[in-house]
Amino acid sequence: MAKLIYPINISLDGYMEDKHGNLEWSISDDEVFSFWTDFQRSIGTYLYGRRMYESMVFWDTSDIKKGDESQKIREFAYIWRDAEKIVYSKTLSSASSARTSIEHEFNPHAILRLKASSDKDLTISGPELAGQAMSEGLIDEFRVLVHPVVLGGGKKAFPENLSIKLELLDEHHFRSGAVHLHYRVIV
Repeated sequence: MAKLIYPINISLDGYMEDKHGNLEWSISDDEVFSFWTDFQRSIGTYLYGRRMYESMVFWDTSDIKKGDESQKIREFAYIWRDAEKIVYSKTLSSASSARTSIEHEFNPHAILRLKASSDKDLTISGPELAGQAMSEGLIDEFRVLVHPVVLGGGKKAFPENLSIKLELLDEHHFRSGAVHLHYRVIV
């Protein structure tokens, strides 16, 4: 059975977006980018909320050619393009990327079936969508990259009033001061 993983970049005070909806505060140096690219190799399906999908669809439409960008950037684009993508949105009627389907309603049973039938792991992105999955007990692991910045407000990465017990599986410290924490949900 595949795992459903919530990979997230957060500020030290728990935000994934700043007050203006900006994601550019997070560190994306070569070391961090390589780390996330290596993680993506085990992923077969991405589950996205609309806004997160719209920020990631660049990887499908960008014209990344050999020599134009670093090998890691090309590699990430190919990994992303090869994966299945499911976008949960009440407003999108069609996808602007290949291998992408639109779901208008969150269905926990469909995600359980997808986990049971998948050979590769799945990720879920977008705090509202991930919050719904957390509330249903669907998430198996958290991959939290804590950046050394305090935003003081914005969009929280985790929903309020939700309690989940976790076991630390691994941690990794980056030269930039960011720390990756890999947790398994304890059931």
